[in-house]
Amino acid sequence: MSTFDKWDSEFRHRHMAVFNHNPSALLWLKTKTICRKPLLIRFANQNNIKFQSTRITDQFRELFSHLEQNEKLASALDQFLRQQNNEWYALQNIDEQQLKADLYQVTEYTWGGDRNNSLDKFLVSNYVKSISNYEQLLSKQSQIAHNAWMYVRTSWYNNWTSYLIESIFKRHQRVISAVGEIKSVDFFIDNYPIDLKVTYLPNEYLTKLLSERLGCSLQQWLKRQAAALNVPIFNNSRTAITETIEKLTNAGHSDVIKELASAQNEIIRHIQDNPEPLMKWLYENQGEMRFGAENRIYLILVDAAQPEQSWKLKRDFDLIKTKVDSYLDNFNQSSLKTISFTFKSDSYEAMADIIFVIKHPIF
Repeated sequence: MSTFDKWDSEFRHRHMAVFNHNPSALLWLKTKTICRKPLLIRFANQNNIKFQSTRITDQFRELFSHLEQNEKLASALDQFLRQQNNEWYALQNIDEQQLKADLYQVTEYTWGGDRNNSLDKFLVSNYVKSISNYEQLLSKQSQIAHNAWMYVRTSWYNNWTSYLIESIFKRHQRVISAVGEIKSVDFFIDNYPIDLKVTYLPNEYLTKLLSERLGCSLQQWLKRQAAALNVPIFNNSRTAITETIEKLTNAGHSDVIKELASAQNEIIRHIQDNPEPLMKWLYENQGEMRFGAENRIYLILVDAAQPEQSWKLKRDFDLIKTKVDSYLDNFNQSSLKTISFTFKSDSYEAMADIIFVIKHPIF
């Protein structure tokens, strides 16, 4: 098997760990990032490369062979990647300043659909299969339209904030962009292929640690506090936590809420100081449809005072840029941690790190 076929097979089978410390594998991956016709032709013309083949897949193989045999040409590829902007976005003629301003017009972060953000399944379940009368279905038009709009608006917000955040990384001098938008790689930092994930502190993970800290679930802890202070609650399971916090606050028991906030802050501090368990959890709890074992940098956004408002930090580009630039300026060979994890009974290994962007930090 040729080296080209070996790396092609490893990539197709998502064995991304092999690309970390092997120069030939890394070169194959970088070559793949320009295997779109406009990019391939541009690079070939700039470096006087003549292809024997006309098919892109065959030209990919030819180019990799040239690069393997010519160290100077391989360096030219790095330079070419540094010079290119992400081709798709560049063609959109995006006004970034206007886009940043427009993102502040989004006033709420609400998904249309069920709690798993699956709009199609929500619409089929709640309207297509549950309503047999057409007149009744017609009466739901505005409701359906509202759900669709919420989904589109939140998806739009996520898409463009993610693009602008990724651009912050790609404009740093130590970063080489994967300009062709290949799966599993957004950019390279010091020759480490990286997939960027912008997300929030997972509520499920935080709740688990909080329960361990409190000795019981948050709902149970709040109920006990309310009972001890003779604060009546309705005990509606869907609103119990919000209701109990509000009633304790209204009854003047702010010390209980401060105790809870203190526990949450201690957990956030602990996660920052010990990020590896969270990274392992994030790999093991990713969605099956989007599973990947690639190297990752997680940019985790946390509003410590109002966790439910953390989504707004995705458009705080000045704060994010400060954190990202500092991280990249100080990036070294020990920055990425080796994470071993299991998914669907299979074992994987990846390299990862977390950049925390915290508003109202508790120190």
